[in-house]
Amino acid sequence: MNESLSRLPRVPADRLTKPFMRFLRIEAMAGAVLLLSTLLALVLANSPWSPSFLALWDIHAGIRLGDVEISRSLKHWINDGLMTLFFFVIALELKRELVLGELRDPRVAALPVAAAVGGMLAPVTVFLLILGNAAGASGWGTVMSTDTAFVIGCLAVLGSRIPQDLRLFLLSLAIFDDVGAILVVTVGYGSALNLPALVVAGAGLVAVAAIARLGVRSIPVYFAMGGGIWLAFDASGIHATVTGVILGLMTPARSWVSDRRLHAILDRVIAYPPGDHWSSDAAARHDLNKAGIATREALSPIERLEIALHPLVAFGILPLFALANAGVPMVPARSDPTVMTAIFMAFVAGKPVGVILFSFLAVKSRLGIRPTELSWGLLVAGSLLTGIGFTMALFIAELSFNADLLNSVKLGVLAASATSAVLGLLILTCLTSAATR
Repeated sequence: MNESLSRLPRVPADRLTKPFMRFLRIEAMAGAVLLLSTLLALVLANSPWSPSFLALWDIHAGIRLGDVEISRSLKHWINDGLMTLFFFVIALELKRELVLGELRDPRVAALPVAAAVGGMLAPVTVFLLILGNAAGASGWGTVMSTDTAFVIGCLAVLGSRIPQDLRLFLLSLAIFDDVGAILVVTVGYGSALNLPALVVAGAGLVAVAAIARLGVRSIPVYFAMGGGIWLAFDASGIHATVTGVILGLMTPARSWVSDRRLHAILDRVIAYPPGDHWSSDAAARHDLNKAGIATREALSPIERLEIALHPLVAFGILPLFALANAGVPMVPARSDPTVMTAIFMAFVAGKPVGVILFSFLAVKSRLGIRPTELSWGLLVAGSLLTGIGFTMALFIAELSFNADLLNSVKLGVLAASATSAVLGLLILTCLTSAATR
């Protein structure tokens, strides 16, 4: 009996849901790894090894070519270099959902977009209302974003009791948040513009688009060009991590080889009878090589890059970022209670209020659609989890606060993230437990 006949036939939706589920699984595991890295950083920062641990990230590394030297601290390479790959993967997932996933329906996408906008505006308002014109007010961008890995990790704790619609809503919201936050970083936290470097960066992006139109599909070529564009943005005064967002959104979402063409090419290979064709027959070698290319190119560049990079980002780059940035010496005498309160209230109160209010307005105005499985109760409970700001909050804090306030900001972020996680999980547990009785 043909084994394939014993399975249900595949449908187009399989190509949309499987990549999404893979992304969720990796994010859920990444949340646990990120938590362990954060706890390790906190322990080391408050141990006898604290001076050596904190000094490690200030060590400079780089290269010199003649009179040109590119040197940065390890923390700078992590925050501005490696984190570019994080934003690249986030942009890939965003484009895949918008082009191939459920967010391709504008009214479905409108709900998480509206929630993300509210989740950025409301906490900034709370932050500025508390701080006013006091020191640190310029760091308002710190309270804008939601940590994707921690939020999905929290949902994973409750397993199958969480409706898929809530996972998609919170994941989409967090991704829109992250993209919005990096655009704020680009505009609000850059330095003086260097026009020639900006022109070079723009020319590099045009070159990427041009070679894509010509049919160049070598990923190493694009990564080499991306490295050059990153250096140009880094010298231009615009924050270099925007390179990841732009290139991610430029990546094609459609495969080069269709399913029909793939089957036709593979049929030619299968038609060869058993024997030593591949080493002695030039035509057979050509067909085999063509089959290898077709098999690879049957997946879209977005999906291939996500498969390759997402585990590296989730289990390598983000934990390293946490180690470099989450180590906060617990010295109450050095803390600024006003700044800590502003950060805490912006995330714990401002975030969920903004998400709920703007979601309600989007649904009532009929701009957005609320899925049937996503009840208002679940949406409210899920909105509490958006107060987990961690990764992007620490990222922007490093850019926008001076050294005197930075530890207070980090403590506020950590306290707000922990509180939001506990509150969100408690209410979600109550709601889902009641629903399963």
